[in-house]
Amino acid sequence: MSFEHMHIISMKEFTRDMIDHVLEVAEEMEPIARSKSSSNLLKGKVLGVLFFEPSTRTRMSFEAAMMRLGGEVLSLGSVDASSVAKGETLADTIRVVAGYSNAIVLRHPMEGAARLASEFSAVPILNAGDGAGHHPTQTFLDLYTIKRESHLEGLKVALAGDLKYGRTVHSLCYALSLYGAEITLVSPPELSMPSEIIEDLKKKNIKVIEKSSIEDGIQDVEVLYMTRIQKERFPDPAEYQKVANRLQITPEVLKNANKNLRIMHPLPRTNEIVPQVDETPHASYFDQSFYGVPIRMALLCLVMGVFE
Repeated sequence: MSFEHMHIISMKEFTRDMIDHVLEVAEEMEPIARSKSSSNLLKGKVLGVLFFEPSTRTRMSFEAAMMRLGGEVLSLGSVDASSVAKGETLADTIRVVAGYSNAIVLRHPMEGAARLASEFSAVPILNAGDGAGHHPTQTFLDLYTIKRESHLEGLKVALAGDLKYGRTVHSLCYALSLYGAEITLVSPPELSMPSEIIEDLKKKNIKVIEKSSIEDGIQDVEVLYMTRIQKERFPDPAEYQKVANRLQITPEVLKNANKNLRIMHPLPRTNEIVPQVDETPHASYFDQSFYGVPIRMALLCLVMGVFE
């Protein structure tokens, strides 16, 4: 299968075989990501980095991935210091940056922005998050983390926190359904998973269980995927205050958890996972953050056509 010139917009465009291939390439990239070997696979290539929203892990892991493979990074920098502040359209920005680079990674607050960008780009677009829509490269690194820290086939997983606005869990649900997962959803009623996603999972014969407390939701699961209550996604600050601090993972909460439980989180966190959990054998979220580098190395190599 060839990924060359492919836009990475949504996980729904990937079959299980395609996902498995990306994960296999990431395994080959991991020694390079850990500085145990070096590579110039992307020497002479340029990655355009366009972030219209704040980011630490996604942006830096893409940049690290490119540089680990000998490539260069061309960044938009601050939106306020670019032509966007003068009123330039996203379409025009994409057309221009595509002329300077071999691929573009885009984060944008508008849902559907990445797909729009792909219509105007002469080079592959990698969606690094579009509003409350999709974040496919995060899903790839989540799957890679699960594969490395637990197992994918028939996984018992709990998704907790902001399931309404959390783009990471939306994409992850679809991907996990390809592996026959049993999914437990844990959230306040106001932040429950959209009904259309639940209905889609059930049509795929995926067992879906809904819970309101973490203690009830994690007794038998192998992976707990915690998410932050995203204040920036709430149209009304008062609505945010109603659900803030509703769910929290503490050592006390984990007393009756599966001894092999792995806790994941896309980060950043606020207070939904207390620091004391970091010292438990369950914490996998910092490893998860690192795994973004080999996964993004794999995707960059594949879409730029230097790796089959």
